[in-house]
Amino acid sequence: MTIAITGATGFVGQRVLALANTPVRALTRTPRPARPDIGWIAGDLADTAALAALCDGASAVIHIAGVVSAPTREVFDAANVAGTATVLAAAQAAGVRRFVHVSSLAAREAQLSMYGASKAAAEQLVMASALDWVIVRPPGVYGPADAEMRDIYKLAARGLYIAPPGRISLLHVDDLAGALLALAGGGPSHRLLEIDDGAANGHSHADFAQAIGGALGRRVRVIPLPVSMLHVAARIGLSAKLTRDRARYIAHPDWVARGGNAALAGVWRPEIGLAEGVADTVAGFRAKAWL
Repeated sequence: MTIAITGATGFVGQRVLALANTPVRALTRTPRPARPDIGWIAGDLADTAALAALCDGASAVIHIAGVVSAPTREVFDAANVAGTATVLAAAQAAGVRRFVHVSSLAAREAQLSMYGASKAAAEQLVMASALDWVIVRPPGVYGPADAEMRDIYKLAARGLYIAPPGRISLLHVDDLAGALLALAGGGPSHRLLEIDDGAANGHSHADFAQAIGGALGRRVRVIPLPVSMLHVAARIGLSAKLTRDRARYIAHPDWVARGGNAALAGVWRPEIGLAEGVADTVAGFRAKAWL
């Protein structure tokens, strides 16, 4: 079985490559060192010839590539919607059997953000396809190479955690990679799955802060961030990562995954709990001198 992967050079994609035990063909925009277990295909989501080569002879596609932060809806749609359309077309033309699409919990509340709306639109394309598809909506994904959450850990190292409202689900990147690889080989079909680390009703931000503090070996004070202040921080550009679009969905009180783990019983289950996963993340950050 050969698996074709988009987004293979990103945070999640790199772990999928590392954990794959079957031949892999991977899309890349920049040259990569040769590896006997990976067939690199030069190109991007707009390159139909590269996508045809990527999908040729593949039994499954894991479509991870996408844009998380962008200034306009048009930029989100170009990557997340049009990009998904070109990958679907290439997969169908190549006779690929299985299509595993990585979406986001943000798609559940598409009205909150341009990002969520673009991911929801991409889901509709996948569901309308003739492929044997499954859609995975990951929650907050974290791990030792996650630059997106680095600022949270750096602030916690100073003893502070700024907590927006609500509860969240979390998932270590290795568990997500394992789920995607398992689904490439089979499992639920024509299903939309919200998966997480197995914690009932997700986590509070205080739970997350406590886990980070435990891994750092220090007390972390949780400072609640009112929704109004979250939007103010986004407007004044307090952090480059806190865009107005991102602030809208961060402010939502319920980002807890629903039911996907049960649907995967016998195919996959999460192995890494919050304390273990955060300790792994802190160790990775320290190894990179990020903390």
